[in-house]
Amino acid sequence: MCLAVPMQVKTIENEVAICEIDGVKREASLMMIDDVMVGDYVLIHAGFAIEKIDEEEAQLTLQALREALDMGLMAE
Repeated sequence: MCLAVPMQVKTIENEVAICEIDGVKREASLMMIDDVMVGDYVLIHAGFAIEKIDEEEAQLTLQALREALDMGLMAE
């Protein structure tokens, strides 16, 4: 199963963002989307930001992922 995880952009340098959610930080390439700014939420998949989303959508998606993890649906 492939997942894209919503994360908030904390810094941007040379088309690479440092993104964070729940204290976890990851680098992500911004080469696939335009107009990303610090503070924006993006979907991260395989080291790339693939879509810019609003904070409400990010929080709803994170809530659904957390609930799935709590129910054991994400475990294999």
